[in-house]
Amino acid sequence: MLRALRPLLAVLLFAGCGPDVASDAAPDLVSAPASLEASDRGGGANPREGSVRLSTGVTLRYVEQGRQDGPVVVLLHGYTDSHHTWDLDLQRFSRDFHIYALDQRGHGDSSRPACCYTQQAFAKDVVAFLDAKRVSRAVLVGHSMGSFIAQQVALDFPNRVKGLVLVGSAPTVAGNEVALGLKEVVDTLTDPVDPAFIHEFQASTFHAPVPESYLNTLVSESSKLPARVWQDALDGLIAEDHSSRLGRIRVPTLIIGGDHDGFFSVDEQRALARAIRGSKYLLYPETGHAPHAERPQRFVNDVHHFLERL
Repeated sequence: MLRALRPLLAVLLFAGCGPDVASDAAPDLVSAPASLEASDRGGGANPREGSVRLSTGVTLRYVEQGRQDGPVVVLLHGYTDSHHTWDLDLQRFSRDFHIYALDQRGHGDSSRPACCYTQQAFAKDVVAFLDAKRVSRAVLVGHSMGSFIAQQVALDFPNRVKGLVLVGSAPTVAGNEVALGLKEVVDTLTDPVDPAFIHEFQASTFHAPVPESYLNTLVSESSKLPARVWQDALDGLIAEDHSSRLGRIRVPTLIIGGDHDGFFSVDEQRALARAIRGSKYLLYPETGHAPHAERPQRFVNDVHHFLERL
């Protein structure tokens, strides 16, 4: 049955079918060229690292950069990722913005509580983080799982959100055939999670080449998660369906997707744009589920343009 699912799961299940990494790719003005591989790890950005104990009971690890008095932007990573998902973007962002990139609960180097991994729990963490940093409102930039968390914050805590950037997103994960197929595999995972599975899962999300070092970092970060977090976080994603409430979002919203996204179809992406009134939708050609990693310069340029108009 799993063989009938979209390319994401097809690649995940059959090793060796993933996209090439950029080790031998020609430089591309809008993608992540191999010639920038070392600097794209984020070393030149010198982000400041920290951790904070939240009122929700978890301790979140994060990095920040930019002016302390600049407009606040919070970056929310995707499923099993960490703040390192933004490694190709952070150094490109203007230092005029005060950027926080979080390791969300259970992920990266943040604490891994036994409970809970619902979208509401993740959203409450975001608000508690803003409280801890004494930030009244922020722009939330979320990729995949992070995009649904950003939507949840905008719905449940609208006064805390200045704008949204939703990357690799859709109105809901509930009923998504790829997510349901992935769940069948994830539910069988035991500790330690198989590194080959993690590599194929991460590689399958890209259509355009990415630096090999970046992919290796993502695999290393996903390897930190115990099987129970893989399972609970995915269950939380599938269980939540706030699609009928999306019309209540009133903040400026930018939606960025790829035309070769193996998780959310272009039709699903467009449905999200229709559901959020006044949103702007950008579809990147020859791009998969991770536009921020596959087209980092274009992504940052588009987000800059959006932020400057708020």
